[in-house]
Amino acid sequence: MDGTKLFRRYPANPILTAGDLPYRANTVMNPGAATVEGETVLLMRVEDRRGISHLTVARSANGVDGWRVEPEPSFRSAPDRHPEEVWGVEDPRLTWLPERAEWIMAYTAYSRRGPLVSLATTTDFRTFERIGPAMPPEDKDAALFPRRFGGRWAMLHRPSPLRGNANIWVSYSPDLRHWGELSLVLEARDGAWWDAGKVGLGPPPLETAEGWLVMYHGTHQTASGPIYRVGLALLDLDDPRLVHHRTDEWVMSPTEPYEVMGDVGRVVFPTGWIHDEATDELRVYYGAADTSIGLATARFADVLTYLRSCPSPHRRRHTDEP
Repeated sequence: MDGTKLFRRYPANPILTAGDLPYRANTVMNPGAATVEGETVLLMRVEDRRGISHLTVARSANGVDGWRVEPEPSFRSAPDRHPEEVWGVEDPRLTWLPERAEWIMAYTAYSRRGPLVSLATTTDFRTFERIGPAMPPEDKDAALFPRRFGGRWAMLHRPSPLRGNANIWVSYSPDLRHWGELSLVLEARDGAWWDAGKVGLGPPPLETAEGWLVMYHGTHQTASGPIYRVGLALLDLDDPRLVHHRTDEWVMSPTEPYEVMGDVGRVVFPTGWIHDEATDELRVYYGAADTSIGLATARFADVLTYLRSCPSPHRRRHTDEP
């Protein structure tokens, strides 16, 4: 199976642009996705004409078209009470926590010291309650697992070290406020690989009978700047520090004009997905060139079949140094 043919772009992409907003903005991108009362909810990152981002809700009956966008921002930065948000809020990932009967949003707060991971909760995407910062800067591309491991919540995220590659890590918390026991999960490869140097989590992990399905972005640095492409991995169901399978080849790459040209060209950046169990369709919502939102779909069973055929990477020992 050719992994690059797994996901099919919606023919009318992009599905949302700044022109679909009822107020002035520069761009829309990188939405979190959820199903609420039978509708698809996208919590979109919107960059205003100052360059500061906020989050706005769009709703659709079928998750494809007919989007109804809220008349004003749904989640604004609040630097007077949360100084870590002084330069905006970005790139939400949404996870339903059955134990708490609420959605938890991991988002990037843009502070004077750089981006960091913050958390907030909601039940209706109209009101939100901030938990606050979970990681110091620089750290981003975070999402929670929907259930605990050994009594602790777990979150995937991507610290950016001063030296070396930027990789995906997991941290644990007893209460969603205090995070620790940092462990490396998925490493950026080296050299000429498409995901060399930097990888970051896409949508939140999806639980399957065979493990946690993870979609991630990887960058390849070229003379004209980076290219953002997309890969897949399957993590152990009971210990997400273990990677069972990982795609060698990318499964999505910027090829369409709206993905190649924009505020940041040559970018596909998935941040939300929804699995329709009745039809086995997996809908992936992604930012295109930091300018608009695209939709790609696949059969969920095909994604797992393809991933099972991919190599099992070297498993890092838990005793290895961070």
